[in-house]
Amino acid sequence: MPAGPNRLSVDLYEDLLRLHILPAFGDLDLDEITVPRVREWRAERLRTTKAKTTIAKAYRLLKGILETAVDDDLISRNPCRIKGAGKESAAERRIATVAQVDALAEAIGIRWRLMVYLGAYGPMRPEELAGLRRRDVDVDNLVIRVRVAEPERTNGKRAPGETKSEAGVRVVVLPPFLHKEVKQHLAWFAEKGPDGLVFVGEKGAPFRRTSFGRKWRRARIAADLPDGFRFYDLRHTGHTLSTRSGATLKDTMVRAGQSSEKAALIYQHSDEERQREVAAGLDDLVRAERAKHHKNHPAHHSEEVAEG
Repeated sequence: MPAGPNRLSVDLYEDLLRLHILPAFGDLDLDEITVPRVREWRAERLRTTKAKTTIAKAYRLLKGILETAVDDDLISRNPCRIKGAGKESAAERRIATVAQVDALAEAIGIRWRLMVYLGAYGPMRPEELAGLRRRDVDVDNLVIRVRVAEPERTNGKRAPGETKSEAGVRVVVLPPFLHKEVKQHLAWFAEKGPDGLVFVGEKGAPFRRTSFGRKWRRARIAADLPDGFRFYDLRHTGHTLSTRSGATLKDTMVRAGQSSEKAALIYQHSDEERQREVAAGLDDLVRAERAKHHKNHPAHHSEEVAEG
């Protein structure tokens, strides 16, 4: 059964209503919201708003609200009839090279480098990393258990809750080259105790999206990645590298906590042993890419941090 809307989704709906829907339709009766008015509203929003995906979300929300009005016999027909208006055409996901991931990790600083690596080679969502506790990390076996997600709301507060989907609750086997990174981060930066947060800011508080965003932008520039490259794009890098290392689509879906195509892939299986094989293949690929990069760019090679 799919999870209901979380607090972050509610915040999004409230923003869409406040910024896009209510200013245009809030003072109208339901039967005054006509097809021409909806078309004019969407056209005006597209002219004045840079984020086209936001307009698609606002249109879907308006359509859903008016569909409920139809179901309740408050209006006879839904005036939202623009074909394809609710679809989001996201730009093609960008992929970082192994060398660029390493450059990001180096530039972002030692406190946050593991977050970069887990975002790429986990691959874990930012809200999953935010909710990660010490008890979720098995250093000896290089296993992380993803149990919850803690996205940051627009008011800056965390919204602890379930993962994005049921598939989000999962076991992630890390490639062996991350053993030193995980061990050192837990020793130096994570909160104490089994419930201690793995990632906290310099002052000991849960990290904030705004402060991390500033560090991310500086690191992105240092790694020579384009303006549009987001932390979330590290997941796409991880998907691509896992596939190259021999992972099947099902392996990748399990690893990333994705639930799409569930019906079509229900007879395929990816257990923890298979995930270890995928992690090992990823380990071989990254080590080979690093060796090639260091051979071609010896001046850029930084010494590995000694194991503590």
